[in-house]
Amino acid sequence: MLRNSVFTTHEPKTDFAKKLRTDMTPGEIKLWSRLRAHRFHGLKFRRQVPIGPFIVDFLCVGHMLIIEVDGDAHFEPGASARDRKREGYLRRQGFEVLRVLNSELVCDLDAIIEKIERELGLANV
Repeated sequence: MLRNSVFTTHEPKTDFAKKLRTDMTPGEIKLWSRLRAHRFHGLKFRRQVPIGPFIVDFLCVGHMLIIEVDGDAHFEPGASARDRKREGYLRRQGFEVLRVLNSELVCDLDAIIEKIERELGLANV
C-alpha cells in the first residue's frame, strides 16, 4: 500500500519540481503531450513528482509506475551508481521504474508508448 509519507511536500523539493516542469526536454514535452489529461488509456499521470529524496519524471500512481527519462547526464561517471541507488529506493517504496532515453522519445515516441503499454499490461487494449 502506498504511504502518503512517500510523497515529499517540503518547500525546497516542491519548488525545484515546479522549476523542472517548466524546463522539460523536447523528449519529455513529447511524452507529456501523450500522457497528460488522461489521454493515455484514461490514466492519470503526474510529472516531476517529489518522492522521498528524489524527483521522478513521470508517475502513474494508479499503477505505481514511474517513467524516468535518461538524458546525457546519465552517462557521466558515477551516474549509473546514483541511478541504481535511486531506483532501489523507489522500488522499496513499491514502485516499478521504467527507464527510457530522451533521444528515443524524440526519434521514436510510438515505440516508447508501446513499451509503456506493455509495462502496464495494456499492449492489446
